[in-house]
Amino acid sequence: MTSAEEASRPFAGLSDVSIPDIPVEGDISLPVASSARDDEFSTLDEPVKETILRDLRAVANKFVHVLYPKRSSVLLRDWDLWGPLLLCVTLALLLQGGAADSNDQGGPQFAEVFVIIWFGSIIITLNSKLLGGTLSFFQSLCVLGYCIMPLTVAMVVCRIVLYTASGKVSFAVRLVVVTASFGWSTFASTAFLADSQPSNRRGLVVYPVFLFYFVIGWMILTFSP
Repeated sequence: MTSAEEASRPFAGLSDVSIPDIPVEGDISLPVASSARDDEFSTLDEPVKETILRDLRAVANKFVHVLYPKRSSVLLRDWDLWGPLLLCVTLALLLQGGAADSNDQGGPQFAEVFVIIWFGSIIITLNSKLLGGTLSFFQSLCVLGYCIMPLTVAMVVCRIVLYTASGKVSFAVRLVVVTASFGWSTFASTAFLADSQPSNRRGLVVYPVFLFYFVIGWMILTFSP
């Protein structure tokens, strides 16, 4: 009888066996924090006003980095072309109509500024890439475009000087302003672009940048309303 009961309950003795607690490894929790971070950086549901203000703050931040170039990677990491486009349009409008005897003179000057800035930036970028530069095409355009800001400010100052003074005094003031802005633009752009070039080829990259800003500065200096 006892043998029959044991045969009918083969696992009856296992109830007295103690099993030690074995720690379970791994993470089975839901990734709530990661999802929250993704929602935080998502701009699909962001209002248009917030998007515009955020972009304007980013552009203003890049202008500050041009005024105080400290080899920051902001211009290179978060590149955009809104600032260069704004500076290009502003400079072209300020140069429009200079030394014009007719209304037809303003058109080519406006187009001339666009051609010099964008085509010149493209040539400098291609030259940098051929010399072994590590920057992308649009990163280089962003840096070269934002560094036009000192020359744009110089153009505003020169127009004010032309309306308030004349003769040698006016030319001397404009020469000092344009020279300082030209030097600042060249210094700021090379401060951002220097680390992206091989050390033995930096001079070959800086020289076209020098010519690029020199031509723009010469246009500003020779402008007459």
